[in-house]
Amino acid sequence: MALSRRTLLGLAAAAPASAALAACGSSGPSEGSDDTATYWHLSGQPQEGVRSGAVDRFNKANSKGQIKVTTFENDAFKTKIKTAIGAGKAPTIIWGWGGGTLRTYVEAGQVDDLTPWFDENPDIKNRLFPASFGAATVDGKIYAMPFESVEPIVLFYNKKVFDDVGVEPPKSWDDIMALVPKFNAEGIAPFSLGGQSRWTNMMWLEFLFDRIGGPEVFQAVFDGEKDAWSHPAAIEALTKVQDLVKAKGFIKGFSSITADSNADQALLYTGKAAMMLHGSWSYGIQQTEGGDFVSGGNLGFMNFPPVEGGKGDPGNSVGNPAQYLSISSKASAEQKKIAKDFFATGVLQDEEVKAWIDTGAVPIRKGSEKLLAESENAEFLQFINDIASNAKSFGQSWDQALSPTAAETLLDNIAKLFQLSISPKQFTDNLNKVIGK
Repeated sequence: MALSRRTLLGLAAAAPASAALAACGSSGPSEGSDDTATYWHLSGQPQEGVRSGAVDRFNKANSKGQIKVTTFENDAFKTKIKTAIGAGKAPTIIWGWGGGTLRTYVEAGQVDDLTPWFDENPDIKNRLFPASFGAATVDGKIYAMPFESVEPIVLFYNKKVFDDVGVEPPKSWDDIMALVPKFNAEGIAPFSLGGQSRWTNMMWLEFLFDRIGGPEVFQAVFDGEKDAWSHPAAIEALTKVQDLVKAKGFIKGFSSITADSNADQALLYTGKAAMMLHGSWSYGIQQTEGGDFVSGGNLGFMNFPPVEGGKGDPGNSVGNPAQYLSISSKASAEQKKIAKDFFATGVLQDEEVKAWIDTGAVPIRKGSEKLLAESENAEFLQFINDIASNAKSFGQSWDQALSPTAAETLLDNIAKLFQLSISPKQFTDNLNKVIGK
């Protein structure tokens, strides 16, 4: 998840944080006096600017309660936040994706229950998309403030490349496989992929599982059903993705390309790759870094196509229903108050909502339709809004939905699957061992 913004994203690596994972912003891990709350979030424009802007406006309006920000690249963030929380040195405000990682924080008593606060402030809860609270809730209680934007995974394509090769965007999995040799014959990679980051590979499986077997295939994994990974639809999906790898469907050397560097994005807008499966935040990156690629009308986008004979609804989506802010249970009472004040008066205010829209994102605050329609990005924003509003199933990214232990095993085996070093059967055997852990 890129993360860039992500996401999407993979969970923390097992290795401890090091100097190589240094913060991109200012301040130390959880340093801060009682009148200063600390806040870590992801670096990378344009999203970093939107987040920092919200904090700057809050700090100007609250001279006695300040927030000090530290920023990290996505993969570094995941390692640093895990290490800091485990050591009892978390920032006051913990940025994240909710789901399984949030559950581990809750079970360890590391974040506060925000349910009473939401009960006391129903107007704050009612202004947000209802679906955004699922990944913020553990055992019926809310432990995080949903914020930012809804981010489905999207199939992006370079219209100019398609026109030059004389082909149409895929309407099915068979179409995808048929396009691969046509692009390869022209010296163009069919798909860009930042495979070193692993969670980018995961997006392919998320959609294939859904399109072939429907959302219940992964739901069985999430629910902890024994041997759930061995579902026939799972085996078929794993086989299909290896078929795509064997057909040279991805850019050569994809396993050494990182998503944090946005090198995968550049391959699309420079025409070196025809397509890319990525989070909706990619739109803002393409717009910021791709010159006139977006403004010139060369960026195409679509939902992932159906698989012939599959049971999944082609309108279904996967990705991030929102992003989430939790409050460290180790913070002082005054720091916790600053955090809650920020949630109430600093998060998703009008200027921030407009800023997210300007990046090509759909904020999770209700009543933004008029701003979406007026944006220069209106076509893309309406496309994302329609996906979020109409999907019968919007699955949370697997590495966020699962526990950190299961997610790390998942990401490790996904990398091996794409490298063709394990078979689908070996993949399912390895993943079945960590179901429910």
